[in-house]
Amino acid sequence: MLKGKNKGIMYIIMAAFCFAFMNLFVKLAGDLPAIQKSFFRNIVAVFFAFAVLKRERIPFKIPEGSLGYLLGRSIMGTIGVFANFYAIGKLNIADASMLNKLSPFFAIIFSYFILKEKIKPYQFICVFTAFLGTIFILRPGVDQLISVPALIGVVGGLGAGFAYTCVRAASAKGAPGPLIVFFFSAFSCISAIPFIIVDHEPMSGWQVISLLLAGLSATGGQFSITAAYTHAPAREISVYDYTQIIFAALLGFFFLGEVPDMFSIIGYVIIIGAGVAMFMIRKKKESVQ
Repeated sequence: MLKGKNKGIMYIIMAAFCFAFMNLFVKLAGDLPAIQKSFFRNIVAVFFAFAVLKRERIPFKIPEGSLGYLLGRSIMGTIGVFANFYAIGKLNIADASMLNKLSPFFAIIFSYFILKEKIKPYQFICVFTAFLGTIFILRPGVDQLISVPALIGVVGGLGAGFAYTCVRAASAKGAPGPLIVFFFSAFSCISAIPFIIVDHEPMSGWQVISLLLAGLSATGGQFSITAAYTHAPAREISVYDYTQIIFAALLGFFFLGEVPDMFSIIGYVIIIGAGVAMFMIRKKKESVQ
């Protein structure tokens, strides 16, 4: 029977697996507006989060002092999802997943400004190294400064990093996980409606099924990652979240015939290496304290 840290590792790998499938289904939905795709992704989460709130009898009450953080999580998280889905539609799903995994590095930066947490020298070096790794995915060239879809993918990671920082702050103020998920998902759906009215694309049956499956996968990922961090602290298990890149690369290869080029692979190695190095250094420092 798995306990504690091992259970947390299992859940975070499960979350990575679910999010990789979410990216695959978003890609399989075809050439639809990213905001339209995100609506379906979040509407499923709204119903699941609502059901969990009712089942666990969690009141629909925003704890004092958490509203600003919930709004920050929702606004920046929504921007992050829109940007991530756009990047998935234009890039290999492994590339899009990797750029979204810049979120922990952005979270360190935003934690400095929002939570007043100091950035340690080794964290600064790892963040700087990770951003150097993105250059290989951004594809700077002579005729084009950067790849625009890749840059939007970076914006997706930035939005997620800000959102995760706000999640920590809202949790510290007493906001339960299912309420945070419900608030964000409902906010994202409402935000998407005006864009969908203006720029709605008719969908085939397969596209609807793909987006609903993306929503189910995303919901599984959200609840799995929440469960992971209830069984073990982030500092002990967060590095396993990078398994999503492996899952995404495999799914992209077998279902879409996508093969990351050498520049992307170099970028993956640098970014994941920076994340693993930050994890190992922090673990070593904590063991000697």
